[in-house]
Amino acid sequence: MKQLVLDLGAADPAQSLDTFQIGANAEMAHLMHQFAQRASREHFCYLWAETGAGKTHILHGLAATPGSRYIAFDASTEQFTYAPDVSLYLVDDIDRLSPQQQIDAFALFNQVREHGAYMVCTGPVPPAVLPVREDLRTRMGWGLVYQIHGLSDDEKIAALTQAAEARGLTLSASVLPYLLSHFKRDMRSLSTMLDALDQYSLETQRPVTLPLLRDLLLQGNPHTDLKE
Repeated sequence: MKQLVLDLGAADPAQSLDTFQIGANAEMAHLMHQFAQRASREHFCYLWAETGAGKTHILHGLAATPGSRYIAFDASTEQFTYAPDVSLYLVDDIDRLSPQQQIDAFALFNQVREHGAYMVCTGPVPPAVLPVREDLRTRMGWGLVYQIHGLSDDEKIAALTQAAEARGLTLSASVLPYLLSHFKRDMRSLSTMLDALDQYSLETQRPVTLPLLRDLLLQGNPHTDLKE
């Protein structure tokens, strides 16, 4: 069970635009659906937010559309090469690109613009303060720029409750508030924990109550002092 709790970096196969929790991001979410359909009048967009707000989730959702290419910060030079059969380029964590990758990303941006393709990039801060070379930083501000706003605690609880109901999982009323207070607060980590709770409940034949959650959290970090 320890692996279920701690392995939070694994790719989530359920990531899509439809499973992104919109919250206060309705305008941005609508635009991303337009990008998915290649129907937006604007061809470039830069998304920024703190870790766990859903930037990668959105890019993975867009990458599921035909003619898309997801480019991680550790991608090879070939991934930054324009291809006629790719109409949407998705560059994640642009602030983490190496100096050579930044040059490649700048060149790709210009090719995308020349050919009328689409591009979405992500980072942790607004374009003006991105820690990248000046020409690339300038390009990130050329199109639309959106900050992804995280969900409130009530929105997180509502989203997790809906996800649990979709699994046929019944949660004790105290489980989710306690989880938000004693675990990582980003939705990806919380969703991973919900999966772990579901499996642990099945393995132990116990309902998902606060004692079950506390047991699981202690297995993930036996040195944690969990308090009521």
